[in-house]
Amino acid sequence: MAFFRDIVGQDAIKEHLQRAISTDKISHAYMILGEKESGKQMIAETFAMAMQCETKVDEPCQVCRSCKQALNHNHPDIRIVTHEKPNSIGVDEIRAQVNGDIGIKPYQGPKKIYIIPDAEKMTPQAQNAILKTLEEPPQYAVILLLTTSMEALLPTIQSRCVTLTIKPIPDAILQSYLMTNVHIPDYKAKVCSAFARGNLGKAMLLATSESFDELKNEVLHIIKHVKDMEVNQMVQAVKKIKEYKLDVSDYLDICMVWYRDVLLFKAARDVNQLIFKEEIQAISDDADHRSYEGLEKIMKSIDRANNRLKANVNQELTLELLFMVFKEEYRKREVDR
Repeated sequence: MAFFRDIVGQDAIKEHLQRAISTDKISHAYMILGEKESGKQMIAETFAMAMQCETKVDEPCQVCRSCKQALNHNHPDIRIVTHEKPNSIGVDEIRAQVNGDIGIKPYQGPKKIYIIPDAEKMTPQAQNAILKTLEEPPQYAVILLLTTSMEALLPTIQSRCVTLTIKPIPDAILQSYLMTNVHIPDYKAKVCSAFARGNLGKAMLLATSESFDELKNEVLHIIKHVKDMEVNQMVQAVKKIKEYKLDVSDYLDICMVWYRDVLLFKAARDVNQLIFKEEIQAISDDADHRSYEGLEKIMKSIDRANNRLKANVNQELTLELLFMVFKEEYRKREVDR
């Protein structure tokens, strides 16, 4: 079930879309910009359902025939564009599912709506094909482009869309939502919120993932013992990462939060501000054996590793080099509180 009121932390987007419906000033094209798992599709599908709802109000009733069809994903006038290749949407798919269909008037609703998830994956040819439709859309057509990257889309496409950007949700709101809706304890909600960085979908994924708890424990074990690890042990630790059903960026996020905790404790000696409160003894030890310069170097190295992985640099080599930095900066044993 999805109402606008169920969308957490995106009040500006909700108000914009509901006002567009209530004033009958719906644009022909919208770009919803946000991270993966941030709720773009939920927003798009709720908007589409509300536009087609038989009650003609700005919140889908979810009980009329149109809403029930939308909930079951079989509404004839709400189309979600699919693609066969995981990393690209081809021109033939846009032509077949959008351009070749949009000229047919709605079967039952007032609008004909096309939702394109992963719009950043459209090839240049596919983007040019959708651009032709955006330039002269039928009066009844609404196209919703969901994307993680505005820059991946042609400027001419951007200029023809109303852009709605999903904002990070404050940690306190995420924690409250997880405790109320996922029924997890406060300490776990705090950890998941810290790693989600304002992304509700990711927070929920982490809160319900056994793999995340296992990965977190594995990462913390390595961080706490890296000072004593030999190179071959580091290699084995890196290989073990592949066993977890999570993105390697989650691994690096855990490392980053740990060293932020170490830096924070070194500077303020305040346990209450830490994410990993239960690891205070190890955090205190790390803080005593690392300099501010060393911690800064480590955090820069984590960012650099993240960028390398995004650029498809060898994963195992990248992480092995990162662990070497962790080890090196500990062995210097510089203390400068």
